Amino acid sequence: MKTPKLVCPVHTLDFKQLLPGNTELTPEVLDELIATQKGTSYPTLAFLEHGTLFKDLRGFLKMPPYDTIFQGINRAVAMTLMNKIGFTPPLLEFFDYFKKNDDYTYRHSLVVFALSVLLAQDLLGETEDWIIDVMAGTIHDFGKASVPLNILKKTEALTDVDRIILEHHALAGFVLLSYYLQDHGKFAAWVAKEHHERRDGSGYPLGLKLTDNMIEIIAVCDIYDALLSPRPHRPTPYDNRTALEELTEMAKQKKIGWEVIQGLVSYSRKDRPPIQEVNVSTEKRGTPPTDTVYGVVEKSIRCPNCHGTAKEKKTLREGIEYVRHECASCGKEFNNDDLINIEMEKH
Repeated sequence: MKTPKLVCPVHTLDFKQLLPGNTELTPEVLDELIATQKGTSYPTLAFLEHGTLFKDLRGFLKMPPYDTIFQGINRAVAMTLMNKIGFTPPLLEFFDYFKKNDDYTYRHSLVVFALSVLLAQDLLGETEDWIIDVMAGTIHDFGKASVPLNILKKTEALTDVDRIILEHHALAGFVLLSYYLQDHGKFAAWVAKEHHERRDGSGYPLGLKLTDNMIEIIAVCDIYDALLSPRPHRPTPYDNRTALEELTEMAKQKKIGWEVIQGLVSYSRKDRPPIQEVNVSTEKRGTPPTDTVYGVVEKSIRCPNCHGTAKEKKTLREGIEYVRHECASCGKEFNNDDLINIEMEKH
């Protein structure tokens, strides 16, 4: 397995730099980082008793299609399990940060965990204690705290640099959770790192072939809720049918497995058929929203010196292609690393 490498620095919420950009995340580096927490201990506080988390989660689960999925016993099971989870104050502060600054990530984190709990019990038959220990569905996106809000909430097409910084949240989350949980082997930290990997190796940040069933459950729930939610780059959410059809297409491409989709289809039906007996239709009848710039890359690049338009320059040295940009106005040259550093300095 190749060693992950940070693109951007990773900071705590109070702007303490944990690791600089371009750091290779070797076990030794992570051990040294964790050692800086030696002797630090925090009280464990009840998760759903923090702030308005309990009230907010109940409200989120009453919105369609979750009102159907979490009707009756399903809602009671999810809320009971989540109510038993404890977090330290530094981790609870991340929920406060997202509630204040990025309501999508705040809501998304809570819903993905509740949905993952149901699927883990039904598909994996895991014990209550194991699911509580995982905690991963709630904190898989904490690395987004390292992404500048102007990128996280951007309504226009992302630039290549924007996308690099946004995708960096997976490794940033791995570092943050390794640090606060004081163990880079914790399952929650690995979920943060791998929840965008796919079975066929087409995901990021490392292009690994995803093999862990629990991480895949959280990964699919992450995609499902992202489709169902209004986003800055796509104000209109997918309807439930079309969201399930998008997941079905991913399963056909062998990016994800079929079993989690069977579970989601079962939960969405009033008669609740057994998950193993659900036949997932491959017919596409839904219509995806059209008001989206997701996947569109903004081609124009602005010079960080004079804000003029820059042109791409490619050079070949010893068989390796190097890409730089040259401003048509001031002649300044720069590359993506320069743009990343400038963007992160603004943050």
